[in-house]
Amino acid sequence: MNKSLVVGVGIGVLAALGVAAVAGNHFAQPSPQFAEVIAVQPHTEIIKTPHEVCHNVNVVHRRAVQDENRITGSVLGAVAGGVLGHQFGGGHGRDIATVAGALAGGYAGNQAQQSLQNSDTYQTAHRRCSTQYTQEQRTKNYTVTYKIGHTQNTVVMDHKPGSVIPLDSHGNLKLNAPIEQKSE
Repeated sequence: MNKSLVVGVGIGVLAALGVAAVAGNHFAQPSPQFAEVIAVQPHTEIIKTPHEVCHNVNVVHRRAVQDENRITGSVLGAVAGGVLGHQFGGGHGRDIATVAGALAGGYAGNQAQQSLQNSDTYQTAHRRCSTQYTQEQRTKNYTVTYKIGHTQNTVVMDHKPGSVIPLDSHGNLKLNAPIEQKSE
């Protein structure tokens, strides 16, 4: 075979390959760099946080009673009533007035002592606490619907994306990559 023929064929093949490579790059569609975000649906949860609430409460206590049957009041009232009843009437009427005064005075003394005992109180302050809850609604994650070319899909993200999501060289989403802002 002729040496110049082989060289010519080799140069022709190389030229054809070069033209094909340039033409292929010129007519090939560039792969997308971003996925277009179509919709973002937040998912929320309710967080209940406990906290203690305390306040002071005044408690009324009744002092201990030493004379539960109120004998002292009854006796003193009976004596005073008897003395007072003895001042009225004469003879047999005076005796009846004395007994009636003693009975009425005994009853009045008993009731007066009961009233005094019931009002003999003191107050103390007690701290009362209870657990209450505050509710807060927090966003847990986002379901993001995106589109690459004519293909639509969804992904769950832990942060809200912008209008686009960057893609890596293989066309996969870069979910944690920051999006560069284009200045125009």
